[in-house]
Amino acid sequence: MNRKDVLARFQEQRVWDLIIIGGGATGLGIAVDAATRGYSALLLEKDDFAKGTSSRSTKLVHGGVRYLAQGNIKLVREALHERGLLLKNAPHLTRQQEFVMPAYHWWSKPFYGTGLKIYDLLSGKLGIGKTRFLGKKEVIERIPVAEPGGLRGGIAYFDGQFDDARLAVCLARTAYREGASVINHVAVEGLIKETNKLKGVKVVDLLSGEKYDLQARSVVNATGVFADWILHMDDPANPPIVAPSQGVHLVLEKKFFPGDSALMIPSTSDGRVLFAVPWQGRVIVGTTDTPVNEVSSEPRALKEEMDFIISHFNRYLTSKITEKDIRSVYAGLRPLVRSANSSKTSLLSREHTILVSPSGLVTITGGKWTTYRKMAKDAVDNAAFVGKLVKRPCVTDTLRLVGWTEGKSDQGGLALYGSDAGFIRQMIVEEPLLGEKIHPDLPDLMAEVAWAVREEMACTIEDVLARRTRLLFLDARIASASAYRVGDLLSKLLGWDAVRKEKEIEVFRELCKGYLP
Repeated sequence: MNRKDVLARFQEQRVWDLIIIGGGATGLGIAVDAATRGYSALLLEKDDFAKGTSSRSTKLVHGGVRYLAQGNIKLVREALHERGLLLKNAPHLTRQQEFVMPAYHWWSKPFYGTGLKIYDLLSGKLGIGKTRFLGKKEVIERIPVAEPGGLRGGIAYFDGQFDDARLAVCLARTAYREGASVINHVAVEGLIKETNKLKGVKVVDLLSGEKYDLQARSVVNATGVFADWILHMDDPANPPIVAPSQGVHLVLEKKFFPGDSALMIPSTSDGRVLFAVPWQGRVIVGTTDTPVNEVSSEPRALKEEMDFIISHFNRYLTSKITEKDIRSVYAGLRPLVRSANSSKTSLLSREHTILVSPSGLVTITGGKWTTYRKMAKDAVDNAAFVGKLVKRPCVTDTLRLVGWTEGKSDQGGLALYGSDAGFIRQMIVEEPLLGEKIHPDLPDLMAEVAWAVREEMACTIEDVLARRTRLLFLDARIASASAYRVGDLLSKLLGWDAVRKEKEIEVFRELCKGYLP
């Protein structure tokens, strides 16, 4: 992906079929879908791809066991279908993960076991593993730190796992490969209308300050928790439709949760679900479901949320943790759709909603990472209708994403790049210094920094250390310490002067403080 080429197209393309506002999972999925149907599509992201909610998930590609318990069969069936497609279309970024649900009550195994058997059935031909009952010894073998007192055995089931930000970058590159234009660090400042009908957007390149007026036959608002901002831009009288909910995750060293299986506690003392999931040599523990009144691109974990997760982790596991054991803490905001019937965000539907304004603005919000492809399909169907585009079918159900490989890639730490790993290795052959680690305590290489700039439109230290690599989410202290070395290379690749480099380092190191308790 080349940012300069996309900016050049701003001058060349007279009218786009679709302009998509928002570079998270949904917006990127829409760009892929639109491009593969042959529509001219432009995606605009004011920060970086997946800067918001889409890089802050539990890293699960799942149907949602909790939604099954709530009786939302439709959402679970749809999500399980999409889970199966994603594992086939992006095998380099996804994998099968075993989960263990320990049972501490006599009724737990038959009750949850029956539900999980239904979960298997709903996945149909795209199932990825069969649920089975475990004895106490088998649970301890899989979860060595499980609290043995009162343990009556458990249940093992399978779901998917992925790297959310890496998948977002993969979708951006796939959209670009298919002919879409995608660009980060470009903000929408206003909407262009003629006789109250939407005709385009006014934007500013936040890196250069350059402003542009862009015309479109259809505009899609895919900004997640920021959807109300664009709706208000369209019509100040529009009522809010998003009820944001904050989910917090703690990242710990693997010693606190050894083994390869993940843990799922289906109902904590206040009815939430608790996960402990191995991920990239660490373990992610969460999450919370806290209603918030204001949205931010950098939400912060509340102390009571961290305390909740720590106390419940310690209740179910023998490896007790304290706040000082946290390597990173991150918060994400779910774009839940408001309901007049519920004041609790934990009860709001995770299904997506599409609204078409009188001006023609198509807004999509709600949903979850796993169902991004189906959400994109529905959004493009609506946008094509509004824009009076030639009707064309969706073809993304079998579309192999950039980096697709036959089977699992034997590329070590570069496996997430799939078929692109060979190009990164060739960069190291040509420039041996790129084979050095970014930081001695994590496996990421300097070659990945260079690749992120050359091929993945990374423009800042944060783009590289938060989303192209995941150092900020794995260990905020290590990420902060790595800013100097990464800043040196970026200054050479992007032509920064000394003042710009020092400013970038300062900004990123300040950001890292927000990922520490």
